[in-house]
Amino acid sequence: MAQAAALAKAGFEDYVLYENGETWTFAGGALATVTLDATHVRVRGIAHSDTEWSGSPGAALQRALDSLPLPEWRAYGEIRFGYAEALAGFGSRGEAAPSEPLARLLIPRTEVRLTEDDVQIRGEDSRRIREILDSPAVPPASPARPIEVRPDNERYRERVAQAVREIRQGRYQKVILSRRVPIPFPVDLASTYAAGRRANTPARSFLLRLGGAEAAGFSPEVVVTVSAEGAVLTQPLAGTRAFGRGTELDAAARRELESDPKEVFEHAVSVRTSQAELRRVCRPESVRVGDFMGVKERGSVQHLASTVCGDLAEGRTPWDALEAVFPAVTASGIPKRQSLEAISRLDEERGLYSGAVLTAAHDGSLDAALVLRAIYQENGRAWLRAGAGIVTDSTPERELEETCEKLGSVAPHVVPA
Repeated sequence: MAQAAALAKAGFEDYVLYENGETWTFAGGALATVTLDATHVRVRGIAHSDTEWSGSPGAALQRALDSLPLPEWRAYGEIRFGYAEALAGFGSRGEAAPSEPLARLLIPRTEVRLTEDDVQIRGEDSRRIREILDSPAVPPASPARPIEVRPDNERYRERVAQAVREIRQGRYQKVILSRRVPIPFPVDLASTYAAGRRANTPARSFLLRLGGAEAAGFSPEVVVTVSAEGAVLTQPLAGTRAFGRGTELDAAARRELESDPKEVFEHAVSVRTSQAELRRVCRPESVRVGDFMGVKERGSVQHLASTVCGDLAEGRTPWDALEAVFPAVTASGIPKRQSLEAISRLDEERGLYSGAVLTAAHDGSLDAALVLRAIYQENGRAWLRAGAGIVTDSTPERELEETCEKLGSVAPHVVPA
């Protein structure tokens, strides 16, 4: 992990570092880039095109990637929460739609795969990369400066209370509302990632800089994975309690989590929604639930967790699978259309928060991590963000406390630049 973080300090203008299992992959420098906004998909680098798109944004991205003059490719990048507005049935397109990129993908000049006992380097700068990997770990940085996450948040309580009223009126069943915590200094993202990764147990982790925007995070769940053979998996996590406060307190919190009607309901409706979404793109008889309501420990919190799996139906693509489950039900709400409308009224613009960082390849594989438990830096500002799932039995105080518990995965590890 220290070697991977060191690569991020090596001077690449754009890069994506992505951890999956016991493998860290660093993608640095742009052989090509593909960006998609509400109306156009643009290719730069070894190819150049500006194409107006309609229909499926995922299909537009796939066509752009397939147009590259490469026999094989692997792309790394981000899908912002606003991508949902480009999906059929969720939002508007055209002049009223956001003009900033909704997706950014990088096909790297240099790709480094790191495991405990192996290093693979593809592309340019292999000698330079070897020198970096053979040198000491990330140079000593400033000490972490923990961020206060418990200021008075009356506005967040008010938004939660409003959502509960709307749920009880029958307008929707669940919505995720978030709050932003500003960081009052520039951040060393690579050092923050290294410090935070030591304290977290994520499903995936990432560190990136794309188009001047930076982020580092410790994703608690995947949005979707698709294997080259067409096996699909999504992993809804919903239901939260604090973790890391000692054996007895953690065990008591787990018992409370597993028996709390509000948390169990929140999780069950998320799993039911994930099943329905996968049936849209998978062979219906192949969709199944695994490890229903297990508990996953993710840094400063523990969650109720299930997996929902299926096999892609004939004619369906990995991008179809991503569109079927995006935005993640655990970061949006139920039903999605109504919850997204509520988020547009009650939440701030999200950007990358609750979007996805992903990898995709020419062989049909795709792996997308949900962007939560992350730190963001763009246009001279840095911030943290966390949310909570609001259902009919939610209380403003408890949901505020849940955001504090989640922010505890990152807030203690922020390293000033």
